[in-house]
Amino acid sequence: PAVMCTVYHMFPSIPDLLLFGSGLLALYVPTAISEVITYVPMLGSASYIAFLTGNVTNLKLPCAMNAMTQADVSQGTDEGDVIASIAIAASSIITTIIIIMGVILLVPLQPLLTMPAVKTATAYMLPALFGSLFLGMFNENCGNFVAKGKLKCAVLPFILVLVVNHFYSLSGKEGFVVLAVMALSVLCAYVLYKNGGIKLIPKKAPAEEEPAEKAAH
Repeated sequence: PAVMCTVYHMFPSIPDLLLFGSGLLALYVPTAISEVITYVPMLGSASYIAFLTGNVTNLKLPCAMNAMTQADVSQGTDEGDVIASIAIAASSIITTIIIIMGVILLVPLQPLLTMPAVKTATAYMLPALFGSLFLGMFNENCGNFVAKGKLKCAVLPFILVLVVNHFYSLSGKEGFVVLAVMALSVLCAYVLYKNGGIKLIPKKAPAEEEPAEKAAH
């Protein structure tokens, strides 16, 4: 856009930019901030390639989370960073291949893609992805600790969002909602931790587990 505006001398004025861009900025700036704060602790250094290639919420994040679960590594560790980076890189390559195939086969597959059953199935893709992410939350691994009862901190934010959304639609305000819910979740986790509702149990190092296993044998 900047090159086209320069070549054809059609740069919009600052007032026009503010007028027409304010709505988009109000929607996307909080969303971008909340995504960075939310995803970076989960993906670590893999966040760079995730944000560079896009589709973080509906593709890269589920791939990385599932890969870390399958590899039995924790978020926020060097091992987790490596596994997440490999998963996101593989996802990006496969996505590119599928897009190329889609462009080539778009016309031959058009009758299939326009079938009512296919349209119905695609409507459930995002709920299915977020459902898998929610199931991944049952994993209590937290780096060098096991967090017993960590899902308790999500109960109050979950109920609050449902109630507020019932009386006042939160559509288009997701970025603000995520930021508010993050702060509330941290507060709930802190209170529960202080009251014993959430317990952090240190993991045993492999060297510490080995003698016990040998003794058992």
